[in-house]
Amino acid sequence: MREQIVDAAFEQFHKHGYNACGVKLITDSAKVPKGSFYNHFESKEALALVVMDRYGQTRHLDELQTPKTAPLARLRHHFEALAQDIVDLGYERGCVYGNFSTEAADHIPAIRAGVEAAFGHWANAIAATIREAQDDRSVTTTQSPETLARFLLNSWEGAIVGERAAKDGTSFAAFFTVVFEVVLR
Repeated sequence: MREQIVDAAFEQFHKHGYNACGVKLITDSAKVPKGSFYNHFESKEALALVVMDRYGQTRHLDELQTPKTAPLARLRHHFEALAQDIVDLGYERGCVYGNFSTEAADHIPAIRAGVEAAFGHWANAIAATIREAQDDRSVTTTQSPETLARFLLNSWEGAIVGERAAKDGTSFAAFFTVVFEVVLR
């Protein structure tokens, strides 16, 4: 039953956002009694943290570590896979981390800490890949990998917002052009 609730919450939070999802919507979607929610989760916030962990497993981070592929190609493929995920959902869902950040991080400390940790983990994986690309000279900028990684994540989240509005690929195209033809030269 716990997995049914997590699966339903993952779908509902991603589709509607944190604030629009009450426990009843989640349990109705999971087809479980509302009372069973509290047997598995102390609060909606606690469930949101589990959803963030699960969402993190879908972010293609493992592909950043594929040793047989050049690091810059891995990085580009990582963002291309993320873009495709959004396109496949009709540009109607953003990033759970970004959505939670704008909706709940200012008001719910546990959500803020979860988002911060998630972005930190993601930034570290990107920074490691950039460091490899700097080592093999496919990225010649001497800017720190950590700074570049944070810039890429912030730019990516902005591109998602642009795509949710325009739904035409232009924000993603701008991201790929500037990141891979200018920033990471």
